Amino acid sequence: MQSEIVDTPAGDARITWHPPEKGTTAKMGTEARLVLAVGHGAGGGIEARDLQALAAALPPLGVTVALVEQPWRVAGKKLAPAPKTLDTGWRALWPALARPGLPVVAGGRSAGARVACRTARELGAHAVLALSFPLHPPGRPEKTRADELLGAGVPTLVVQGGNDPFGKPGEFPAQLPDVAPESGYELIEVPYGDHSFNVPKRATLSQEEALAVITDGVGKWIRSQSAR
Repeated sequence: MQSEIVDTPAGDARITWHPPEKGTTAKMGTEARLVLAVGHGAGGGIEARDLQALAAALPPLGVTVALVEQPWRVAGKKLAPAPKTLDTGWRALWPALARPGLPVVAGGRSAGARVACRTARELGAHAVLALSFPLHPPGRPEKTRADELLGAGVPTLVVQGGNDPFGKPGEFPAQLPDVAPESGYELIEVPYGDHSFNVPKRATLSQEEALAVITDGVGKWIRSQSAR
């Protein structure tokens, strides 16, 4: 694991790299097959449990995981800037993320998922991973952001908590009729999970099992993307 600072018009950003370990037997080979670049949400950083779980689980599958901290977070600010500024930082980071010469899956949780969806096509992302996509503000389903998800233009995987107040799995829209199947989205539900994938003690699965739903589902999907 190593970190690097990348200068962007929005300030310094940071990438923490989690590559496959050399000398180990990875299920897809010890050499990386692709890069998964994942940004954080507006209420936290790369310490989020789902991001850390993916950073631990995916390198043995031949995936280099790049955890991306937006400039506002690196600067120690408490509030995220406007979406336009988040997109500016992400665009400026992209050459560093693509530098290994591998296909890059753009990913993020919550606000980071929106950034990945909005910029995927223009940046040439191989696919998009949307963790806890904020389909709408809590209690405001009419304020939908479905157009960002449906407009990603590349294969997209949504991982959503069953009790996410920003959009439960059943609230997600059907595919647009003119979208090619290979450019649509799939959805994995984490039962009982909230926006942070926390599950209550009364749930029929443990917190560890909830995280396994995420890592197993993303791992299977990543393997399918590496074959494209």
